[in-house]
Amino acid sequence: ADYLDNGNNKMAIQQADKLLKKHKDLHCAKVLKAIGLQRTGKQDEAYALAQEVAALEPTDDNSLQALTILYREMHRPELVTKLYEAAVKKVPNSEEYHSHLFMAYARVGEYKKMQQAGMALYKIVPKNPYYFWSVMSLIMQSISAQDENLSKTMFLPLAERMVEKMVKEDKIEAEAEVELYYMILERLEKYKEALDVVRGKLGEKLTSELQSRENKCMAMYKKLHRWPECNALARRLLLKNSDDWQFYITYFDSVFQLIDESWTPPAEEEHSLEGEVHCSIEQAVNFIEERITEESKSSRPLRGPYLAKLELIRRLRHRGCNDEYKLGDPEDLMFQYFKKFGDKPCCFTDLKVFVDLLPPSQYTKFIRQLLDVIPLAAAAENEVALPGDIKALQQHLCVVQLSRLLGIYHAMEKKQKLAVVRELMLRYRHGLEFGKSCLKTELQFSDYYCLLAVHLLLDLWLEGEEAAVWQCLTLLEEGLSHSPSNAQFKLLLIRIYCRLGAFEPVSELYSSLDAKHIQHDTIGYLLTRYAGSLGHYAAASQSCNFALRFFHSNQKDTSEYIIQAYKYGAFEKIPEFIAFRNRLNSSLHFAQVRTERMLLDLLLEANISTSLEESIKSMSLSPEEDDIPWKDLRDNRDLTVLFSWDPKDRDISEEHRKLSLEEETLWLRIRSLTLRLVSGLPTLGHTIQPKNSEKTAENGVSSKIDTIRALLQQLEAAVDSGKKFLEQKIQYPVLGPPPTRMAGFFSNGSCQCQTSLFYLVSDIYELDTNGLEDSAEIQERIGNSFKSLVERLTDLFNKCKGDLIEVRDGTLKTHPNLLENLVFFVETISIALWVSSYCDSVLRPFKSNLQKKKKKKKESSVAMPPVFTHFLDYVTELQTLTSNVIDHIKGLEIILTALKLEELSLKDTLLLQEEKKFTKTVQGKVQSSYHHSVQEIGELLKKRLDTIKKLKI
Repeated sequence: ADYLDNGNNKMAIQQADKLLKKHKDLHCAKVLKAIGLQRTGKQDEAYALAQEVAALEPTDDNSLQALTILYREMHRPELVTKLYEAAVKKVPNSEEYHSHLFMAYARVGEYKKMQQAGMALYKIVPKNPYYFWSVMSLIMQSISAQDENLSKTMFLPLAERMVEKMVKEDKIEAEAEVELYYMILERLEKYKEALDVVRGKLGEKLTSELQSRENKCMAMYKKLHRWPECNALARRLLLKNSDDWQFYITYFDSVFQLIDESWTPPAEEEHSLEGEVHCSIEQAVNFIEERITEESKSSRPLRGPYLAKLELIRRLRHRGCNDEYKLGDPEDLMFQYFKKFGDKPCCFTDLKVFVDLLPPSQYTKFIRQLLDVIPLAAAAENEVALPGDIKALQQHLCVVQLSRLLGIYHAMEKKQKLAVVRELMLRYRHGLEFGKSCLKTELQFSDYYCLLAVHLLLDLWLEGEEAAVWQCLTLLEEGLSHSPSNAQFKLLLIRIYCRLGAFEPVSELYSSLDAKHIQHDTIGYLLTRYAGSLGHYAAASQSCNFALRFFHSNQKDTSEYIIQAYKYGAFEKIPEFIAFRNRLNSSLHFAQVRTERMLLDLLLEANISTSLEESIKSMSLSPEEDDIPWKDLRDNRDLTVLFSWDPKDRDISEEHRKLSLEEETLWLRIRSLTLRLVSGLPTLGHTIQPKNSEKTAENGVSSKIDTIRALLQQLEAAVDSGKKFLEQKIQYPVLGPPPTRMAGFFSNGSCQCQTSLFYLVSDIYELDTNGLEDSAEIQERIGNSFKSLVERLTDLFNKCKGDLIEVRDGTLKTHPNLLENLVFFVETISIALWVSSYCDSVLRPFKSNLQKKKKKKKESSVAMPPVFTHFLDYVTELQTLTSNVIDHIKGLEIILTALKLEELSLKDTLLLQEEKKFTKTVQGKVQSSYHHSVQEIGELLKKRLDTIKKLKI
């Protein structure tokens, strides 16, 4: 066992063998040997050994534990349940084995059996947790039941009765048990009863979370629409803590609900269960004013009351009552708020919510008013006035962010914008003085100046100013050198490098972000969208692996979380864990990465290092199966991960999200169908009986071609939907979701090529079933397909021609679309070759039969059917075309190597000396990345060229 712990698996196997020589039947040694075998990649031997031991139904703890570890490493948790089922039969009173059995069921989600195992445990050892394990398993049955009716009429009422039994016998001990009772009543929509539980004696046990009882009561009042109680409870909680924002929201919601219902308090008795109720606007206004007066006496400043006043003004305006309540002018209130909290980073995000209360005509005046109260000092007459300390710097930053949000910078001319960029960078560099003592992992105080300057430059770039994008990269790289942990710098660099078609610097940037766990799903798209499409195949493989490793381990990890939740009685977390697991399993990104990963593997290996058939078999792919949950796809991407200070009309909207999801799904459908069509090729290549024989249908091969034809129709439909979608000509914001590769796929002709290749498969199949005799028409059709394919592929190649990086008026311009087209070309030619090898497998037997006939008849001229010459010409042309592309790529490599970037007279005298070195680095990175892409694409094409040479019949 020690050897296994230290990872020395071979020694462990040897030691186990020694032991087994002395003691033949030492179960535990056998299992430890099996673990060693499993870890050295001998899965089958390990499994055989384990089953030998398991068949004897061991009951010693060591063997059971060791087998559990082994099965877990094999990802076969269902075998653990069998193991403990047998152990429990032999040792029926073991609390330990029963609880292991329960947890084994929990790992595989067998809720019915969990319920039984929990009760069996409770009978042996009447401990409360075991009883409630059983109750929780009933709730899980209700959650997982497809039929909601069943869950409301059977599982939940049964769970409720089980808990009521414990309540009546006064056996409720722990908080978790009360939580569980509440959870059952809430799911049964018995809100009144749930409220009574929380307000009653049992509710006193709810102590682990702050305000746990109050929050649960509030949730029930809302469900029951008991607005007086909602209001009174929120009022009471705000008197205790006037900084708790959620209660202000509830307070306002309930006040306006009561006004709309014209509710009046009863004359005699209490207003409500929770005490006094406010049911008029006057009361609300006074209440907020009182909170502000109270705040002024408190030792630390609280933001809540001031923001609540702005929230109330917003709601009153929304209802059409404007200033009759004398709450003051929002502009002035925001100005006062800035004076009080302007030096806190949160000031901007607080005010951002309320800027729509300002009339646009007042924007410039408002910003000037704010600037006037910031203590800035200029060294000389015409110089920029700079802050003297961090407080003043934060205040000034807040104003700059507000100017951007109010669209003041957007309205400027190019010259003004450049002047602002200069000023912001000056302020950025000056602000670095305040951060000299910052650690490497801390952000510099003035980082946002640099980011804002880059945003302005991005505006200029989108308006057609080519040099601006290089300046963006320059400033960001400079910012990163001072603030190496700033994720915003890295994310923005990633987006811009990708837009320019340079993937190489991105890998390093992304790995330095150190994305953890769920981030592989939320921001992984930044990596996986571009790696493969820019020709960085190795990096693409790696980035898919990162993501897939996370998604696959999520399955295993979630079971462990659920088990811990049972052990510690955190029952309300269990449904959350399950929802989390389901959400990840139906993640759009997960489906995309799975599909792209398989296409990539085929592209890099199929018919190069292994045959297409073997590659598809190793991925257990089949054309009939579709494992993507189309109806439940969840878009878990975080599209707002990049900070943006844009006004609402320029920012990413709900509409953009919807469209992006639609586009991603359409593109995924096209890719997934392409993959399934390719995976159907090897299934056709089996020997086929002559046309009239009965056996075709039995062999199931005819149904295989039907599958392929059905998939082709689906592909056609998906392509049509994709084209319709693109007709809308959607433009996402520059920092919004990146568009898919669909537009390029259609416009460069890859789509038409790939579809006609799959139609060709159908024709070849027909030729195969009809034989060569009376198939002149099919042969001609095939010949024409070959011709038009070569033309289409040549067109596609022409769309790849041109300089990838060119120097125009002293500025670099990259052409990422040419790179993407090249990548599509490689993919399309690979599909063409897989289809050709299918043609080859059909035509070879025909040819050898003809040669046999020739020998028999001893004739010198048996006429060769035309399809052979068609195929030979086609293969020869493919070979020539591929050689030409390889030569073109060599040419690109030479040009890229010869590009002397140093000599670029970046004519913008705007660049300072220290910026020039960063510009050089940035351009070097882009050049090197393009060089790398072209090399990888070239290497792959050379391997493909070798496979063409094998196709001569």
